[in-house]
Amino acid sequence: MKAALLVLTLAASTTASIPGKAEQPPLLTLPPPPSNQPLPDLQQRGRSCAPLQQALNRLLAPVARSWSVSVVNSNGDLLGDVNGGMARIPASNQKLISTAFALDQLGPDFRLRTQLVQRADGTLELKGQGDPDLGIAGLQRFAMAAMGQGGARGASAGSVKLMVQEEPRQNWWPNDWHPADRAYAYGAPITRLALTSNALGGAVNDPYKRLETLFKKEVKRRGGSVQVQQVLPIRNSQQRQQSDDQIVVHEETSAPMHALMSLANTESHNFTAEVLLRQAADQWDVRAASAAAHRWMQQQGISVEGLRVADGSGLSRNNRVSSQTIAALLMRMDQHPYAAYYQASMAIAGQRGTLRNYFIGSPIQGKFWGKTGTISGVRSISGILQTNDGPRYVSMISNGASRPNATIGQILRTVYNLSPCPSSI
Repeated sequence: MKAALLVLTLAASTTASIPGKAEQPPLLTLPPPPSNQPLPDLQQRGRSCAPLQQALNRLLAPVARSWSVSVVNSNGDLLGDVNGGMARIPASNQKLISTAFALDQLGPDFRLRTQLVQRADGTLELKGQGDPDLGIAGLQRFAMAAMGQGGARGASAGSVKLMVQEEPRQNWWPNDWHPADRAYAYGAPITRLALTSNALGGAVNDPYKRLETLFKKEVKRRGGSVQVQQVLPIRNSQQRQQSDDQIVVHEETSAPMHALMSLANTESHNFTAEVLLRQAADQWDVRAASAAAHRWMQQQGISVEGLRVADGSGLSRNNRVSSQTIAALLMRMDQHPYAAYYQASMAIAGQRGTLRNYFIGSPIQGKFWGKTGTISGVRSISGILQTNDGPRYVSMISNGASRPNATIGQILRTVYNLSPCPSSI
């Protein structure tokens, strides 16, 4: 997975690779935006495109009740809209909210950390932040450090006492994820210490037990023994202050935030999106983290009417969002100092990620950067379409529509062909 993340990191680090974007100074030199940064709202009474609206009405007339579609330009003009204010189940389009929230709060260079620390009494403690790329090799390095091998400052070979900070089992899955989904890799449990994202073909049902077993085997292989005990993670500032006195024996870090976002959006990796939501909110309770994401959306000046944030990945069927809200989010993030990272995290029509096999040979190949979403009865695609008249922020969410992919393709081609908006058709 690290090789894939490296490729995505390189793609995210340059603005020149984004069609339609002028060359800009390196974004790493820019500070995060102030929380009160003024940004335009959707102009529902502003300039619209009558030919586009008429075309959308014709395309969706037989099945309009199943769709929410919004098309917005960079001025915030709502150029075309069908049921755009109706909140629907977004599936993985929910990740657009989670990754925007995480990028804004943490920045593009933030890395998730997994640490082995030594307490004042000599006890070792393993704690993590949900690195999706932590693997067996990393666990072996932690075992070496615990044994004082490889130049680490840990305990000497022999008996090791290890405390493992981990969430209780009842927090491993959002309560509203369907039980059947929890058996698959895409529904793997969300834990702070997750070897291979808690997936091994399917979901790992007990990731803590797996980690404990593998750690003990590795220590034994190196001639020692270990007593492992699960403890609850530190949750308040006083405990965190006390933990500052601990010595870091060994640390493993994830790929940087912009690569993690690419994993979440380009490949629609549920585990990563869930971790980013929790880390951005500094809350591992999914309800508290979801509430923080909802507040953040409101702080951006984006309409939250009908918005319901239930998780970070979109696997929950209790999520609700309208196409107008997603289009407004896309517009807001395209004006963000870290805009290039956000756009670079998305799949590309006919080229990369979950859109690699779509729209090949069409006028929009390589010109639409978007996020797909699919669960039973739901199909959504939202993103940025580069046109001759500048970007179009397009959100399309279907709940119960038949042949949604064909309709999505027709809508995108129509938006592209009617940009700039003709005076007549």
